[in-house]
Amino acid sequence: MKYILTLILLYSALFADLSTLNSFRADFTQTITDDKGKTLSYKGSIKAKKPQYATWNYTSPVEKNVFINADKIVMVEPELEQVVIKHIENKFDFFNMIKYAKQIDENLYIAHYKDTKFQIKIVNSIVSSIMYEDEFGNQIDISFKNQLQNTPIDSKEFTPVYPLNYDIIRG
Repeated sequence: MKYILTLILLYSALFADLSTLNSFRADFTQTITDDKGKTLSYKGSIKAKKPQYATWNYTSPVEKNVFINADKIVMVEPELEQVVIKHIENKFDFFNMIKYAKQIDENLYIAHYKDTKFQIKIVNSIVSSIMYEDEFGNQIDISFKNQLQNTPIDSKEFTPVYPLNYDIIRG
């Protein structure tokens, strides 16, 4: 569940500047540092589009594709030949949270959801990174590059595609 909530919150944070932001795509590096200083890094790309669509495509160190819509998350894991489908139980208003993000300085916004504070860095009106501490005390830093904002994204890109022989796990 932690993984799902993290993805949902990160997706919503992309719309921090932001009432005019309708779509976002970028390459990302996600760094997770635990309380002992041990670091894990993931790389991939993201596509997001209003009202509530996102796709996170992880390419390193493992391949995984995560599709998010208003009430469901689908994780396609090719290495395990499985698909995990979960309904999002704790719905929250993505854009309402972002609407109330506070600008701290020229390039930094702060958004809160439940007990988590998200720091969203904006450079030249483009989301460049999102940082926060998860419920386990891990420091999460997601840095973006090759960002494109407000470019058309076909809604079909948010439809999970996977081989029919994959195991399907519903949760």
